[in-house]
Amino acid sequence: MDRRDIEALLEQFQLEGLGAFKFFKFGAGLIHQTFLIEFGARKFILQDFNSNVFKYPNRIDDNLTLLSQSGDLTQLPFQLPLPILNRKGSGIVAFQGRLYRLFDFVEGKTLQQISDPNQAIKAAEAYALFSRWADSFSLVEFVETISNFHRLDLRFDRLEEVAKAAQNLSAEESLILDFYLAQKQLVESYLKIIQEISLRITHNDTKINNLIFSSDLSKVAAVIDLDTIMPGYLLYDFGDLVRTVASAEEEISQSWENQKVLLPIFENLLVGYWTGAGDWMSQEEAKSLLIGGEVMTCLMGVRFFTDHLEGNSYYQVAYREQNLHRAKNQMILLQSLQTHRADLERIFSKITRISIES
Repeated sequence: MDRRDIEALLEQFQLEGLGAFKFFKFGAGLIHQTFLIEFGARKFILQDFNSNVFKYPNRIDDNLTLLSQSGDLTQLPFQLPLPILNRKGSGIVAFQGRLYRLFDFVEGKTLQQISDPNQAIKAAEAYALFSRWADSFSLVEFVETISNFHRLDLRFDRLEEVAKAAQNLSAEESLILDFYLAQKQLVESYLKIIQEISLRITHNDTKINNLIFSSDLSKVAAVIDLDTIMPGYLLYDFGDLVRTVASAEEEISQSWENQKVLLPIFENLLVGYWTGAGDWMSQEEAKSLLIGGEVMTCLMGVRFFTDHLEGNSYYQVAYREQNLHRAKNQMILLQSLQTHRADLERIFSKITRISIES
């Protein structure tokens, strides 16, 4: 995009009187192309909308508009940068065959990995506080932005279907496939648990880099990447924190010997999530957090391996075997989580004062 294109886009918003602007490419996101727009001291983020990943942009626009119109954002201890509405009252602008959105820029720092255990506490607390804040909204008004996004049972069924047609698998592929197909009991436990707990408004993509921390990294300044906000279960959000923050290695790592769950970081995550929502969630929801790490790690491993078998049609890869290696990485992490179940239960009971047997 050149200056004239950006200027034509900005004219669709009520930005009169801000003067001349500067623009720069911003960030290294793989999903959306992003620009930083500067009107002197006033800054915005202009972002294109990747409709190849998000098939239903109007669903996202409707959900985020509900958040902006129904909730008191001042009750949150951090910013929730929602799309700025254009002159027609929509958060999405169509321009030259693509869709764009404009956000207020939030000063601060993003992290790819935590550098201090306290950041795990703050991250988990922020995501918990978001769901707690959104509890007053009517669930029936919110829609799924990605259908069946975290349904472990359906992802497992898809792997079983794809595996039937798989031929000439290597020894490594067969080992990984057999491991995931042996997770039927986890799938059944997941299905039982979600019958016993309530749907909530959840973020559904709770990576550490979907938060903006203050410049000194002492607190969360904003929760961002809100396109996956929709009805879900608290175990999804807590589980993905465990998967991505309490993991010794990133999901792209091939340092198999180092991959494991970090028990002290799991404890910090639970302390943060419990601080944010412990006196609000039901006892059944609290117990569901324990299975969250296993569910989300299995889910992503199954998705990576299924995509590998289907020829890497969904996830971007830097080399042909990357989804296979991602699936192996998640397999090892899941093995660690399952090996340390008793340790995780002890930590849970210590923090929550809830007996696993009750």
